[in-house]
Amino acid sequence: MTIFYSAHASKNQFKQLRNAFRLALLGLGFGLLAQTYAQAQETMDRTQVEKIVREYLLENPEILFELQQALEDKQQAEIAANQQRTIAENQDAIYNGPFQIEFGNPDADVTVVEFFDYNCGFCQRAMADMQQILETDDNVRFVLKEFPVLGEQSMEAARVSMAFSRLKPELHGEFHMQLLGTQGVKDAATAIAIATSLGADEAELIKGMENPEIVEAISQVYQLAEGLGVTGTPSYVVGKKVVFGAVGYEELKREMAASQE
Repeated sequence: MTIFYSAHASKNQFKQLRNAFRLALLGLGFGLLAQTYAQAQETMDRTQVEKIVREYLLENPEILFELQQALEDKQQAEIAANQQRTIAENQDAIYNGPFQIEFGNPDADVTVVEFFDYNCGFCQRAMADMQQILETDDNVRFVLKEFPVLGEQSMEAARVSMAFSRLKPELHGEFHMQLLGTQGVKDAATAIAIATSLGADEAELIKGMENPEIVEAISQVYQLAEGLGVTGTPSYVVGKKVVFGAVGYEELKREMAASQE
């Protein structure tokens, strides 16, 4: 709502308006400012208000940095709340989704969920961290979620992987390790070559890639990622926390321990 004011205002009203403007900025809203304006609408006009705002910002430019920090804090709090809600409401989809790849102890006390892309170099590095943890800890389960975000080639590789999981479920982990560990671009051709070397029939594999359940499963992972604030790979869910990036063996171990506290 636009509010206009008359051309007469006391110094006290000017001071009151400045203070209200500062509080409104720090409060990330203009409700308080509008309320104060409304109280003075008979004594101040819009030009005066704009002049006061401009002068105050010129005299106190640091308020803009305070505003930016307050805005970032608010956004982070909203993201954290959304993450917790997503984790609480989607336990089965996060830990027991279709086509996911699993390593480790299925009855482990700790489960680490990783969102990955076959063409992500950081995911390739993170695979070594997972292997090191699995070699030293028999009470952990890793769940890997296909999250193809790096283009059509990644989508192709993911679809081959998911089709392979239906044909050779006992070899899905081996397929994953070979494909992710391959250098260069991973696309349908690369993935199919590995799948057939592990005994999959190429014709059945290509047919399986068209399974509508694959599209639905990938869509489900995208929805989970959105709720968790995941936009890149690798990203993890460890307990009630979302961890972004290839944080390394030591940090993953710390997060696993913290999830048990």
